[in-house]
Amino acid sequence: MFPSVIVIVLVLAGILLLFFVGSAISLWVQALVSGARVGLFNIVFMRFRKVPPRLIVNSKIMAAKAGLDIITTDDLESHFLAGGDVMRVVQALIAADKANIDLKFNRAAAIDLAGRNVLQAVQMSVNPKVIETPLVAAMAKDGIQLQAIARVTVRANIDRLVGGAGEETILARVGEGIVSTIGSANSHKDVLENPDNISKRVLEKGLDAGTAFEILSIDIADVDVGKNIGAQLATDRAEADKKIAQAKAEERRAMAFAMEQEMKARVQEMRAKVVEAEAEIPMAMADAFRKGNLGVMDYFRMRNIQADTQMRDAIGGGKDAKNPGETTEK
Repeated sequence: MFPSVIVIVLVLAGILLLFFVGSAISLWVQALVSGARVGLFNIVFMRFRKVPPRLIVNSKIMAAKAGLDIITTDDLESHFLAGGDVMRVVQALIAADKANIDLKFNRAAAIDLAGRNVLQAVQMSVNPKVIETPLVAAMAKDGIQLQAIARVTVRANIDRLVGGAGEETILARVGEGIVSTIGSANSHKDVLENPDNISKRVLEKGLDAGTAFEILSIDIADVDVGKNIGAQLATDRAEADKKIAQAKAEERRAMAFAMEQEMKARVQEMRAKVVEAEAEIPMAMADAFRKGNLGVMDYFRMRNIQADTQMRDAIGGGKDAKNPGETTEK
């Protein structure tokens, strides 16, 4: 019974050894015939380190075939364990080597771990990329609005990829330069006649400082005339002045109406006092009769004077009504 247990254990150990070593041997032979130096036991222990051996071996073979023998297996494993894309880094190093771009493995790994596509960056260094700005609107000094679209040709700067600003910063700075250039123009016609002046002045500002790119050229793709902002502002200002004047006129009208109402109230008050005083006249005359201060002849004389006065007023008013320009004496 005891020998049978030993046999079973040996069989299981052989199966496990064949499982781990069998696939490792095939990868080891593949690396050996390809000129890539990868140890057999190193391939075996990659499984225990949770590193895919096939990925590391294929990356090592690719680097060796491209003549990059300086990349070690430990470098590839460390980059994979750090969360990087091993295959993309190796492809970027090969592309940089073919394009005579000085790019070391540590820098490429740092760029990849920073979240940037290092292979795309190398490709952009060889083949510059053209990015187009959105529609930028600005107003010249004569009040005419211009709308411009620019195409910016950029090349990746490998040395500034880590910590450098991206495309959004380039587009924002170019848009700011376009607005500043158009705004400093005395007339919108100057900009329409020489749109290349925008490119020259924007390039002079050094907009690629602190970014991951190098600006090669800025080309104005389109310039259109927009609104007459100056006239619109003048119209809005005139409308505002009109409303202010109307408000002041309404205020004066309200004050005049209030004063008129106040004068009417005063006239009514004075008339009321006159009526009150006239109502006291008969009582005063009756009191004068009782006290003997007013006689009958005095009363009739006063009445005659009043009647004569009313008659003169009536006659005078009648003549004026018939012939306003005629005098009483002919």
